Amino acid sequence: MRVVGEGVEAAVYSLKEALMLAEEKELDLVEISPKADPPVCKLVDYKKFLYEQKKKQKEIKSKTQKVVIKEIRFGPNTDEHDYQFKLKHAEKFLADGSKVKAYVFFKGRTIVFKERGEILLLRMAQDLEEFGVVEQMPKMEGKRMIMFIAPKKVK
Repeated sequence: MRVVGEGVEAAVYSLKEALMLAEEKELDLVEISPKADPPVCKLVDYKKFLYEQKKKQKEIKSKTQKVVIKEIRFGPNTDEHDYQFKLKHAEKFLADGSKVKAYVFFKGRTIVFKERGEILLLRMAQDLEEFGVVEQMPKMEGKRMIMFIAPKKVK
């Protein structure tokens, strides 16, 4: 196996020699890449090695972007004032970088007003054109008509 580490010249050792070298330096022998030919091992303090790996994983995780979906619910007979109020909330959500899931909930006999629900959602998409992009056009799913709007990319 190839042994690398601080204060050790990178060379190929047998397993016994590598373990003796690790014991001599009071370090642990950690296998870095087992699929290499010959396998690569490193002389390190194992606790420190685990700590650094955990730190790298945490850094990678913090750099990933989390998708937040905010919901806005309408009825098919939503009044103008209520619509404007919810539109302002949607603008704020999109400005914050969240996706918006707008849906019209049909309760009981209001299911006959599907056109009103679609018109409402399309109007919302048009009003939010400068803040976001429609990801999914209005689509019926059970008693709901759902539409997704994603925020525009900021450069």
